[in-house]
Amino acid sequence: MTTDTLSPRTTPTPPTPPSSRPSTSPWRDGVRRTRALSGANVRLMRRNRLTTLYAFVVPLTPLVLIAFADGSTAAAAAGAGSVLLLALVFPVYYTVLSMLVTRRDELVLKRLRTGEVRDREVVASLALPGTVVAAVVMAVAVAIGLPTGLPFPTNLPLYVVTVLAGAGMFTAFALWTASFTRTAENAQITSMPVILLASAGTLAPSLPDRAAEVLSWTPMAALDTLQRVAWFGLDTDGGSVGFAGSWAEAGQPLVVLAVWSVLAVDLARRTMRWEPRS
Repeated sequence: MTTDTLSPRTTPTPPTPPSSRPSTSPWRDGVRRTRALSGANVRLMRRNRLTTLYAFVVPLTPLVLIAFADGSTAAAAAGAGSVLLLALVFPVYYTVLSMLVTRRDELVLKRLRTGEVRDREVVASLALPGTVVAAVVMAVAVAIGLPTGLPFPTNLPLYVVTVLAGAGMFTAFALWTASFTRTAENAQITSMPVILLASAGTLAPSLPDRAAEVLSWTPMAALDTLQRVAWFGLDTDGGSVGFAGSWAEAGQPLVVLAVWSVLAVDLARRTMRWEPRS
């Protein structure tokens, strides 16, 4: 009688069921990281009283000019230009400059770049808080103007493009200015050339034709013209235009804005520093 040798029976491993949790895309991961960094930057802004004043209080002061315009389109357009100037210069330009220099000196930017965070996410997180503040301020300006008899924006898409494009351009200028700003305290001095250039642009409508023509090629003059056309339907001669006509009037200032934006981005890319000089 022979004894059969039984071979050990192997139990097949059941296939692993697919995970019910959807895999996140790189784009969603980037958005999540940008939001987290933006929140950290907002907390940094709130700890610095001067930055908080510039970002949240100063842009609101010219709204008084719109509130007391008494339906005068010319006065309201001038007031709206001042609102746009302060909303872009302080919440966007100066705040990005100050935060970037502070983060760089603390080696935060250097540490972020060693992880998963992309450079564009760092820049976006710096620009996002100020851009949101600028957009809210310009929306509040319209809301304040409506009860006083001012019109709803003639070209709302162009109005939005004006604010966002201006925020992008001033962010690039902030990155460039940071390259020769050693400390956050020095930003009050190094930011003056850009602030003066921006301020000069808003004077164009009140100057003689020759001077106004020269200033019309400055970035803030282009933005001021765009907000006048987009909100009030005013052309460069003070006449009225409709929705279709506003696009034609916006051609030259949009080109000027695009040229300055390309210049600002190029300067920022060539001079951007992520850590302090040794």
